Amino acid sequence: MTKRIYNFAAGPSTLPLPVLKQAQDEFLELPGAGASILEISHRSAAFEKIINGAESNLRKLLSIPENYKVLFIQGGASLQFSMIPMNLLRDSGKRADYIVTGAWGSKAVKESQKEGETRILWDGKDPGYRGVPDWQSLDVDKDTAYVHFTSNETIQGVQFQEMPETEATWVCDMSSDFISRPVPVDRFGLIYAGAQKNAGPAGATIVIIREDLLDRASKGLHTMLDYRTHAENRSLYNTPPAFSIYVINLVTEWILAEFGGLSEMAAGNEKKAALFYSAIDTSEGFYRGHADEYCRSRMNVTWRLKNEALESAFIEEAYRADLHELAGHRSVGGIRASIYNAMTLEGVHALVEFMETFREQNS
Repeated sequence: MTKRIYNFAAGPSTLPLPVLKQAQDEFLELPGAGASILEISHRSAAFEKIINGAESNLRKLLSIPENYKVLFIQGGASLQFSMIPMNLLRDSGKRADYIVTGAWGSKAVKESQKEGETRILWDGKDPGYRGVPDWQSLDVDKDTAYVHFTSNETIQGVQFQEMPETEATWVCDMSSDFISRPVPVDRFGLIYAGAQKNAGPAGATIVIIREDLLDRASKGLHTMLDYRTHAENRSLYNTPPAFSIYVINLVTEWILAEFGGLSEMAAGNEKKAALFYSAIDTSEGFYRGHADEYCRSRMNVTWRLKNEALESAFIEEAYRADLHELAGHRSVGGIRASIYNAMTLEGVHALVEFMETFREQNS
């Protein structure tokens, strides 16, 4: 194997090396199938075992109650921005509320506004999406169609450290911190997450939906945009993203075997993030974190240097040191290190050491 870089991309992102090796070993012939995962039928017993295993593992990791369906849908979180209001808002006669803490929340709002009355309950745009609201300060209407928020914003690097406790139909985009920590699923009506951050490769979106919301869904929706289609057919109405689901099964097996569950996974993620934020906070202003301290993301660490020329030099020199994909999102610039579940502690140490060396040479 050629030397692997440390990949800090925001997504698609790094995957656990044991998972990649197992996928490599099984690529030509899935055990018991006599063919590749790319070739077998999604109606076969071999794939039934895979998709059932992926769901079972997710239920174990997140303690998903029995009255929730686990769906594997294509189209990414961006399609969910539309499917959610189409299903839950269009014919509800109610309003949807959105908490906007960054770029992805603002994109979700625009799709909801096409389907019905939509209120922005809180917006962090003016200070540059540096914070999140206090749950207790929000005017939450328990009778609204749903209240939507993004648990972790990859671009701005802000994250809710606690989940809401107030009575409402909460809907959450957890794409970038899904299965990185324990989550009280029973407080939510719907959780969704693109797989390509923590759970697997791009192609599958995981939707966890409370069964009563299926009964509330709008009537007359196009077949593939109706959650009931996917729930009634166990995500097998059409050919699903088989390879992505296969890797999700391997990743969730890896978490259970390596960490035992999400509490240990979260502890490791907190340790990695603490190393970065310590390097930023002790740099005497050389590095300046973007997010306010109380809501710093444990998945996407974002920071700036004193000018863009220095940021470009940082990214270029880091690249030569095998520390890749550190440029901030094109809409905001700066530096971003995404440290999802599969990023190793060794990789974090390597980047933190580089940060110290770069600061010493350029102060």
